[in-house]
Amino acid sequence: MNQHIRREIFERFRAANPHPTTELQYNNPFELLIAVLLSAQATDAGVNKATAKLFPVAGTPQAMLDLGLEGVMEYTRTIGLYKTKSKHIIETCRILLHQHQGEVPSSREALEALPGVGRKTANVVLNTAFGQLAMAVDTHIFRVANRTRIAPGKNVREVEDKLMKVIPKEFLLDAHHWLILHGRYTCKAQKPLCEQCIINDLCEYPSKTVLMGKI
Repeated sequence: MNQHIRREIFERFRAANPHPTTELQYNNPFELLIAVLLSAQATDAGVNKATAKLFPVAGTPQAMLDLGLEGVMEYTRTIGLYKTKSKHIIETCRILLHQHQGEVPSSREALEALPGVGRKTANVVLNTAFGQLAMAVDTHIFRVANRTRIAPGKNVREVEDKLMKVIPKEFLLDAHHWLILHGRYTCKAQKPLCEQCIINDLCEYPSKTVLMGKI
């Protein structure tokens, strides 16, 4: 795939959705961090259902600590791996208070030092909360990047590095959201909706389908 086609792909994404954002619901960087921590191997809808009740009573690191581990788990028990995630949340809040004055740090190094925060989580926070150019590659983005051939790679980090290199800079801030939404709702894993796809004619997926069948 050449750069002309890549640019056209993101031009279309931007035209269809000029201001994309995460589907996780949050009001500040701390709430976003907690929501992303909870979202691993869970749906955004499931996380939002839990945090809609959690955040009003524990919307700051101190309030979360005051709630305690058992208290946090009362709100998160509907989410997969909730016990481990709740422990990470409590530990993270303690570090935020003791090392960062209760604020979420805006550096990758500091974020990845928090319990349960890996590169993908850090990238989401850096991009969505702080407006930094970062690419959080989840299963949806990994699939779309490889299937369309926008940025094929053998592993998540390879795809991340390629996307950061080949996506025109003007699209980089929002590219993560466009790609994840495309993978979640159109370029699905089992049955991609190629007939509804706005980049069908640009995609290089050999098994893509249209209304008349395969092309």
